[in-house]
Amino acid sequence: MVLLVQKFNQIYSKLENHHHHHHHNHHQLSESALSASLHAFQTHVSNSLKKLLPLSSSESAGSEIPSFPWIQQCFELLPIVQSAFAKLVVEVDFPMSRWGATSVDEYLKYSLSLLELCNSVSSSLSNLGKARVSLAHGLSLVEKSLPSSALEHLKAIQFLPKGLSKGIRFQGNEEVGKGSCLISKETVIRQALGVMQGMVFWLGGILMSGLAGNPKPYLEVKNSGGRFVDSLLSGLNSRVSEIMERNGGLKEVKELNDAVTGLAAAIEIGKNSGVEAEELRRKIEVFEKSVDGLGKEVDSVFDKVLAGRNQLLNGLPQQKK
Repeated sequence: MVLLVQKFNQIYSKLENHHHHHHHNHHQLSESALSASLHAFQTHVSNSLKKLLPLSSSESAGSEIPSFPWIQQCFELLPIVQSAFAKLVVEVDFPMSRWGATSVDEYLKYSLSLLELCNSVSSSLSNLGKARVSLAHGLSLVEKSLPSSALEHLKAIQFLPKGLSKGIRFQGNEEVGKGSCLISKETVIRQALGVMQGMVFWLGGILMSGLAGNPKPYLEVKNSGGRFVDSLLSGLNSRVSEIMERNGGLKEVKELNDAVTGLAAAIEIGKNSGVEAEELRRKIEVFEKSVDGLGKEVDSVFDKVLAGRNQLLNGLPQQKK
């Protein structure tokens, strides 16, 4: 981390010089074209957020509970927004080598918070994976007719209450650019970066709450993140709040825990537990697929973000114009 900071500082001094000596001979876009590109980016993000809503239509509000496929959809919004941003950068013809130091700083902050979120999600998934291995071991002991040894492994998954990592912070950016009537390539990029930061912040709260089975991480982001999200898609935050605050944990974890309890109860009263064991085997399978699916997605996003970030860090100091 210290090395990164030193590297940032080197970049800034070179970047400042580069910025002052850069001749603005690239073609200008009209303000209306810049506004239109920014608007298209925001619309794309708003439309992507609509994917999180169907959660509410099929079930009555009271019974909703977040599921693995739903939080995976939340996570998948992050690369969607990232590629919409890349498209915006090309559209306004403003490559990173021309950005001012503040925009570069914002981008580095955004990418760092996204990498931290990937790490937090991975560590939660790894805890869930360990719990699954222990349950599978318990199940195999039941099948080997060692029910009393099995009982110590047949424990419901306990969640670790975990807040968001300290690095993920978001100052509402609703006021960015509102007061000023000047629009430039730089302000377009800065506003779009604000949207990306806000998405990492708000979605991070949902992901960590879902995976930790605890509303706390979501509550930490609900107010500032919620105002931001409602500015993109009105009413979304309150729909999500109802779900996140009412239910601790994910549907698949709850079902797995119910199956564990059912099997343990059958063993304790000495009942033939074949049916309960079969139920638990099915739930473990669903759970394993869910954890692996999200894990693969997280790894892929982490690699892409890290590669893009390294490219930016390596590319800036060598800019020669």
